[in-house]
Amino acid sequence: MAFWTADPNRLQHRAALVSFFGSMLEYYDFFIYGTAAALIFPRVFFVNVDPSTASLLALLTFGIGYIARPVGAVILGHFGDRIGRKTVLVFTLVLMGGSTLAIGLLPDARMIGSAAPIALTLLRLLQGLSAAGEQSGSNSLTLEHSTGGRRAFFTSWTLTGTQAGAILATLVFIPIAALPDDQLLSWGWRIPFLLSFVVLVVAYLVRRTMPETPAFEEAKERHALARFPIVTLLRDYWKDVLRVIVCAQIATVSTVTAVFALGYATTKFGVPKSTMLWAGVAANATALVAQPLWALLADRIGRKPVFIGGVLGCAMLIFPYFVAVTSASPAAILAATILMSGLVYTAPNAIWPSFYAEMFETRVRYSGTAIGTQLGFLGAGFTPVISQSLVGDGAQGWIPVAIFIAIACAVSAAAAATARETHAVGIDELGKGDRTDDGLGRLVTS
Repeated sequence: MAFWTADPNRLQHRAALVSFFGSMLEYYDFFIYGTAAALIFPRVFFVNVDPSTASLLALLTFGIGYIARPVGAVILGHFGDRIGRKTVLVFTLVLMGGSTLAIGLLPDARMIGSAAPIALTLLRLLQGLSAAGEQSGSNSLTLEHSTGGRRAFFTSWTLTGTQAGAILATLVFIPIAALPDDQLLSWGWRIPFLLSFVVLVVAYLVRRTMPETPAFEEAKERHALARFPIVTLLRDYWKDVLRVIVCAQIATVSTVTAVFALGYATTKFGVPKSTMLWAGVAANATALVAQPLWALLADRIGRKPVFIGGVLGCAMLIFPYFVAVTSASPAAILAATILMSGLVYTAPNAIWPSFYAEMFETRVRYSGTAIGTQLGFLGAGFTPVISQSLVGDGAQGWIPVAIFIAIACAVSAAAAATARETHAVGIDELGKGDRTDDGLGRLVTS
């Protein structure tokens, strides 16, 4: 075809690599906010309230970033399905890098009073807008460049990049967190945010040279693009959007371990910050290996068994995970975190980029995955603050939190069980099921 002359085999590897680095660099920015919200912001931006309220407010700003995500998903999904995946993905990087840099330059509450937490919240909203389009765009880009029967493998590299971003963010914060309090709270915490300028430049150079996907270019040449993708999406794919929203509740596992447990263990049980941070690094390093392997398995046996198995595994492991965290034993914390986050959670995490994206056809794929995941991720975004409100006193105070996470996992698995298995379906047939186009751009049951 005239619009596609490059070697598809090379491009699928390049697309996976570009998505990996772009996601890694963008989510470095996103994760340093979560770490700072748990460890730093209560003492920098919320200084006129008691420590418990300050922690709650700081975690609330973390969750507020997720409020912006559905709005960003509608806007960025529309343009991603109208003008292309690549252009929108470059924009998301610039928006994330710029807002994160601004946080690093933001005066604290002692300098500008209540304006500081307000400005922090607004910048967090911009981070949320950017993140709404990042993963869905990268997933669409990689999926549509993939050939043969390895779509889950190549698409999983987007989420593997997210894990790498978490490692990078944590490694930057470990020496920062070790600074004396006066240095940490005055200038030290700003360093990870200011480094986002480097992140922004590198990510832009990596991503801007990637060509548009063949599936999108073909749809464009055939004049098959939806004029208003969200209208087509909600008319023909509302069940799939709802399914993705519920499936995405598995993400509560990520934020309860990466954000809530970090603050809970260090403030309530005296666990050193370095112990929790290094356990997170070890788990994410394990995920770098585990996720591609889970994806390869999903390309062989299907998306659903791997996704559902991992989700149910998380529902069971959340209880021993909290037992380990509250034991304050470094060895137990390390082992539980690697098992939970590095091995079992990585099964659904590796599969959802292909599992969700394959529910939709090309002309609404970006919008469908963006809107479905970001509405679903609202639950994950507010999991730390919900957990903070649920946690009780004493050594067993974590039990209501664990029950909440287990229920979220159960409903995620139930929703996934209703999905169509797509690992053996050709890319041109994705999102159609037993439906055909009626000639007016609408899908009808055959």
